[in-house]
Amino acid sequence: MAEIALIETKPSSTNYDKYFEFEFDRFALCSDSSVQKVLKKDVDLELNTDDYDWVVLVGAEAFKHFTRKTSVTEYNGKIIDEKFLALINPDIIKFKPEAKKSFEDAVESISGYVSGELTIEKLDEDKCYGIQTKEKCLSFLDAAISAPREYVALDSETSALYCRDGYMLGFSMSYEPDHGVYVDADIIDEEIEEKMQELFNKKTVVFHNAKFDLQWFTYHFNFEFPKFEDTMLMHYMFDENPGTHGLKQLAMNHTPYGDYEKPLEDWGIEYRRKHGILKEAFSYDLIPFDVMKDYAAMDAVVTFLLYEKMRAAIEKNKRLLWVYDNILLEGCNFLRQVENNGVPFDRERLEFAQGVMQEDIAKAVAELYEFPEVRLFEKGQGKDFNPNSTVQLRSLLFDYINLTPTGKKTGTGAHSTDAEVLGQLAEEHAVPKHILEIRQKNKIKTTYLDKIIPNLDRDSRLRTGFNLHGTTSGRLSSSGKLNMQQLPRDNPTVKGCIKAKEGHKIVSMDLTTAEVYVAAVLAKDVGLQEVFKSGGNFHSSIAKQVFKLPCDVAQVDELYTAKRQQAKAVTFGIMYGAGPAKISWQVTKDSGSEFSMQDAQRVISEYFQSFPNLKKWLDECGAFIRSNAFIYSEFGRKRRLPNAKSKDKGIASHEVRSGINFLVQSVASDINLLGAIDMQHYINRNGMNSKIFGLVHDSILAEVPEDEMEVYCNNLKSFVQKDRGLSIPNCPVGCDFEIGNDYSFGKWENYYEK
Repeated sequence: MAEIALIETKPSSTNYDKYFEFEFDRFALCSDSSVQKVLKKDVDLELNTDDYDWVVLVGAEAFKHFTRKTSVTEYNGKIIDEKFLALINPDIIKFKPEAKKSFEDAVESISGYVSGELTIEKLDEDKCYGIQTKEKCLSFLDAAISAPREYVALDSETSALYCRDGYMLGFSMSYEPDHGVYVDADIIDEEIEEKMQELFNKKTVVFHNAKFDLQWFTYHFNFEFPKFEDTMLMHYMFDENPGTHGLKQLAMNHTPYGDYEKPLEDWGIEYRRKHGILKEAFSYDLIPFDVMKDYAAMDAVVTFLLYEKMRAAIEKNKRLLWVYDNILLEGCNFLRQVENNGVPFDRERLEFAQGVMQEDIAKAVAELYEFPEVRLFEKGQGKDFNPNSTVQLRSLLFDYINLTPTGKKTGTGAHSTDAEVLGQLAEEHAVPKHILEIRQKNKIKTTYLDKIIPNLDRDSRLRTGFNLHGTTSGRLSSSGKLNMQQLPRDNPTVKGCIKAKEGHKIVSMDLTTAEVYVAAVLAKDVGLQEVFKSGGNFHSSIAKQVFKLPCDVAQVDELYTAKRQQAKAVTFGIMYGAGPAKISWQVTKDSGSEFSMQDAQRVISEYFQSFPNLKKWLDECGAFIRSNAFIYSEFGRKRRLPNAKSKDKGIASHEVRSGINFLVQSVASDINLLGAIDMQHYINRNGMNSKIFGLVHDSILAEVPEDEMEVYCNNLKSFVQKDRGLSIPNCPVGCDFEIGNDYSFGKWENYYEK
């Protein structure tokens, strides 16, 4: 009988016997149950794990202590180092009900490993190996070309994250189950390139994160891929939650090969320790071929297996298949071009703004120390005031200046001093205003300017990432060298540095009130649709109708500003599932005058009286989500909402609101993306020089030659407004265009040249 140990962080009342049928010895890292967070110094467990065949590690602390891994969730139910079995703490289910299935699956998996029903497999050397000669490579490629399956899995190993920043170390390939190779890039010559292109022309090439590999193979070798697929995007169709799509994670969950990457990780840890190299400074070009080959070849092996499994599954669901083929794969190809186009920056403006920001920060800091309250603080504390210290700032504001806390608290229960709080306090005293100014300018300088300049390519463009799989709603996310979704709004500095070259303009096309438009279509609410058909300012039209205002729509903003603000807040509040409390707070905040919950409830009621079909649709969608714990968007995306069945009414209500928000947000986003894809096809077909360089929220950004302006704008509008079965008759979704020399559209000059 196997000897088994179960180790939790500290003693608990959890009855693990009800989960596991096997016998085990139970231990805790820290015997003192009163310790809130167990640190290394608190560990008093003395245990030789060699005395046990299996060790079940419950919770993050126990898992990290024995494996040096930080994410127990990633390894939940899996083997590490042939002995350790990871398990999330069952207590997490109390506040994250969606974790229940994951916990139960992990228990079943652990029981399978202990009983011997589940095992980790490893390929023989004749099935997983490296190639460093031209002859062996050509032989393998010939075998791949003649193989019966119509697809091959392909992966790249690179020295950097961006194709312009490094070189390819090698590629791995698999053309049949449980067989993969890793080819040294140094042997690739013209003959091998021709053979590889022959293979790519004949077969569907399967990648995991295709956009990354396509960038490398096309930039360094000019390969073309007439047909490709992406297992990462496939998995996104089955699990829309971010952070679940990594190849290693999927290999552990869906193949018999477990954490095959572990030996390579251990080698890297030891190498860094031996040579004194920080983790962030370590790159794959430091790894010898003989160490790399097994891991790299396995990347292709598991990609191949995942494709066979997931392709069969996705073909059973026509809605998911349509989204994958027509939005995700098409979007992948499109975003590859967008990333390659790069964001056009003006280096001189960046360096100028960097210098100005540094001077402004230094001046603001110097002025800060002249305030008598700051000098009094330093005298009382016996040390210099540090504006970056939240503890000192809290004391200065509330103990020395005697400002009244706003009521907002941090996670630890202390009074908050975040930007929102400082903004409120700035109305009462100059010090918080000064602190806020220093913070804002320092963030612009350090987060943006200081990082953008060294990351510019020689053509003064910055290549960053856009992701199709980063949100549950289907909206694009941005990551990498610059997050284009989070550029500062209130300060034009960064946007002003995104500047078109001579003879070109920056063009921003923005969908107007797109999510409300989608709701009007889906709800089949004639009244709400008529508001769009009537033209004019949407929120003014809503205010006039809901409140029966005795004026023209054009006069609403001037004569009934508060009513317009109320109508706007209610409209967006309803789309995002806000209740009276939230809407009350939002209107009060935006208008500066008290708007009670009773007022909010009354306006909501009046709103639904005007648009009864909208209310009916919202109720029907909510009922469907509560009953089924999922819902499909009109285009076919699936949003899984397990917490809709939670016994906690607050959690369940939040899940329902998320689902309804998903219905409108995902469709609006897809309309924008499909329009941009069609525009890119038009640009490619007609040899235009216009370059789309970003999709930011509901906007499509491009650098457009002045002589292509009319053609670009007219066609983009046509593609975005194309009737995809989601249009109000004779009233397409609204498109607003802004055109200027830079992305700030004149605000840079007003800010810096006034």
